Amino acid sequence: MSEENKRTVRMTLDRKFGVSEKKDERRPRRDDDNREEKSFGDRGGFRSERGGFRGDRPRGARGLREDGSKREDGEGRFDRERRPRRFGDKPFGGRGRFGGDRRDGGRGGRFGRDGERPFSREDRTPLFRQRPEQKAELVDENIDEAALEARAAQVEATEESASNPPWFKKLLALTTEKGREREGRFLGEGVHVVDELVSKHREIVIAVYAVEGFEDEALVEKINEADITLHMLTAEQMKQLSSTVTTQGIIAHCRIANTKPNYEQSRSVLTLVDAVQDPGNLGTLFRTSLGFKSNGMVLGRGTVSPFNPKVVRGSSGTFLRVPFEFDIDLVDHINFLRSKGYTIIATDLHAKQSLKEIPQHKLRKMAFLVGNEGAGTNPYFIELADETVKIPMSSELESLNVSVAHGILSYEAAQIQEELK
Repeated sequence: MSEENKRTVRMTLDRKFGVSEKKDERRPRRDDDNREEKSFGDRGGFRSERGGFRGDRPRGARGLREDGSKREDGEGRFDRERRPRRFGDKPFGGRGRFGGDRRDGGRGGRFGRDGERPFSREDRTPLFRQRPEQKAELVDENIDEAALEARAAQVEATEESASNPPWFKKLLALTTEKGREREGRFLGEGVHVVDELVSKHREIVIAVYAVEGFEDEALVEKINEADITLHMLTAEQMKQLSSTVTTQGIIAHCRIANTKPNYEQSRSVLTLVDAVQDPGNLGTLFRTSLGFKSNGMVLGRGTVSPFNPKVVRGSSGTFLRVPFEFDIDLVDHINFLRSKGYTIIATDLHAKQSLKEIPQHKLRKMAFLVGNEGAGTNPYFIELADETVKIPMSSELESLNVSVAHGILSYEAAQIQEELK
């Protein structure tokens, strides 16, 4: 190798990484450049042009000062406890946690009280971000009505519904409250109900439907004598229309109609019904009113419809013999009745008198309130009443069923009316 080539190789080996070959291309150093130059990161990595890579320095250089002299023991060593903390040195939530204080013994600050974990082990989501538990919405538990509506919707949605004739679909709609309101018609189910409707209310009966093989010949003859059309249904169709588990095999299709009470009579007994929701109870109220010759009933808002199949069945179809109004604002109606000379009487557990202890001149025209099965009569209506009464009974029992209480009051009112003659 020539001397010139050897010189070139030697110069190449002596050259340091990051140092320009041409010295005149270096910028002149300033005084402020005499400060110690920092490396990229705390340990190792790329250094400035003075040192190149840290690994380029000889091993013995770690124990030397900048001027080449040997360091004392511990001088210049890396102090792990004194070094500034960096994010990532410790796992989040470990010792010296986010928001922690070394004065608490190294436990670190937590979200919330000491000892509580800010995260759930199952879903690893912050507990304070979880939605509060939603309470189930309270609904009216009228199982019969809900089941009938679901059945009607299911039948409409099935493919078999296409085979049902239009007249049957209209009948099926009457098993729901919305369908009855829209069509202005209702269904009366059962032998006694149909007999009552055909015998006493022929004018509202549109038609009668019986299952194939219906055996009550006396009722069939009565239907024919009343000149009412009798249609035959299959057992499956009758089951779809029925509101009972075991159907009696006959249903009357009727128009909604009712007679309003005569408020102008000189003597009268009325019942004001406040939000009675059980169809069976309302059906019993109708039968009791008819049995004790009540002059009528006023059904306040929130009370079950009198044309509900269970109300019709509970009254054995006799509800139409009692004059009534329904879906009435009781506040306005109480004021109306008072203007007509009625004494408004409410039952109250804390009342001091019975119905018979009220002066007789106040009882010629009376309207007594009966209330909801669970909540009783609305306290506001009790305040509007002219008189409050109690039903004498043993202290062992706190209250009576609404239909039972109504029966007792109806009996006492009928006796008072007899004595006034």
